[in-house]
Amino acid sequence: MTDMHIRTALPEDDAALARLDRALWSTLHAVQPRPEPPYEPFFNDRFGPHDHLVAELAGRLVGYVKLGYPTPLLTNAHVRQIQGLAVAEDVRGKGIGRRLIRAAVDEARRQGAVRITLRVLGHNAPARKLYEAEGFEIEGVLPGEFLLDGVFVDDVLMGRPL
Repeated sequence: MTDMHIRTALPEDDAALARLDRALWSTLHAVQPRPEPPYEPFFNDRFGPHDHLVAELAGRLVGYVKLGYPTPLLTNAHVRQIQGLAVAEDVRGKGIGRRLIRAAVDEARRQGAVRITLRVLGHNAPARKLYEAEGFEIEGVLPGEFLLDGVFVDDVLMGRPL
């Protein structure tokens, strides 16, 4: 997709990212309840535009990856964590998620990180397959960590060196 590019999010992307996030909500990847009006802003005190890389295709935001610190501890500051990845359904399968992951890895390196981690729900096979293809390995599993739609779901911890 030569007309797709990835950039750091801007404050004015808030509404479009919030709409995308709400449209994609699913217990396949979400552990929070479905958002209900009045909706919260996408950006907040903890995660702002500088924590998100967005995929833009023909002027439309079609995906994002959220990159943050796994903890506030200085002893953990060498690690970054992918804390959200979303791609619009109508453009899935075109490599956008893969490019967002690679951009997050590059950004983590640029920030001086030496490791990158993530958490993914055990039943989210498409995401797990993509992460594994990008060099992430399972480093731990929290069995039955979440109860989603009446089913206990594992929380899978994955990571890779940079």
